[in-house]
Amino acid sequence: MQTILGAGGIIGQEIARALPAYTQSIRLVNRNPKAVNASDQLFPADLLQSREVFRAVEGSETVYLAVGLPYDRKTWQAQWPPLMRHVLAACEEFGARLVFFDNIYMYDPGHLAPMTEDAPWNPSSQKGQVRAEVARMVLDAASSGRVKALIARAADFYGPGIKDRSVLTETVFKPLSQGKKAQWLGSARVPHSFTYTPDAGKATALLGNTPDAYGQTWHLPTAANPMTGQEWVAAIAQALGAKPGVQVAPAWLVRVLGLFNPVMRELVEMIYQYDRPYLFDSTKFEKRFPMRATSYQEGIAAIVARDFSGGTAKS
Repeated sequence: MQTILGAGGIIGQEIARALPAYTQSIRLVNRNPKAVNASDQLFPADLLQSREVFRAVEGSETVYLAVGLPYDRKTWQAQWPPLMRHVLAACEEFGARLVFFDNIYMYDPGHLAPMTEDAPWNPSSQKGQVRAEVARMVLDAASSGRVKALIARAADFYGPGIKDRSVLTETVFKPLSQGKKAQWLGSARVPHSFTYTPDAGKATALLGNTPDAYGQTWHLPTAANPMTGQEWVAAIAQALGAKPGVQVAPAWLVRVLGLFNPVMRELVEMIYQYDRPYLFDSTKFEKRFPMRATSYQEGIAAIVARDFSGGTAKS
């Protein structure tokens, strides 16, 4: 049995789509799970409750932790550490391997170009401090032998079918498709990597089914030579058949908007990721596995084909 905790999010769904290449015994866990594959076992659970996490993990050979908590630093501070403790304890109890889908928030802001698995940790944000805490819990459990675990790490992600979770979709694809200007945070003159979500799902499933991948951190395959913000807007506008207008929100403006807008308020501490080159390096994965990242042009085309029609975002 391979179990996905947080199966309702786009990453959980993409992992589920990829897992039939390895097993037909797949358990999807979240508050209201919906099948991705015909044979999926649906397991409703509140993952903030220790007892329910243990029930969800019992009988699992491999557990994928792909939970997406609300993008709020207070929620993360309150919920991520106990959630991770529950998952690690359950995996230890039942001898399950753990694959933790992670982000790059713990990396030092001065070492984002390029980012490798060896990038130093020095989070400048409260959300980054939380991610560093839970990632350290996983690494400590693995190094002590308590749990066989690995970390699969992605850059900011984009892809088809994402709802309300992709900065690129919300600030560029949607406004351009509606005849409006794209919104770009920080600086539109620096390159920014994005991980394509179908690639992330396939690669995470591959890692979870590769015995010697455990005990390590892996950057998931992400196309090299990313575009600048201006180039992203131009490429997406061309694919949509729209005008490539863009309005840039520098750091000071995001801070002002954050006084009135809760979403912008949460982005204030993360704006550093958009005011400097953000280059995610997945060379380690690409040297070990034959899988290659989807090009940005192919990714953009797939999103337009799946989510946009006649210049209007699909519901």
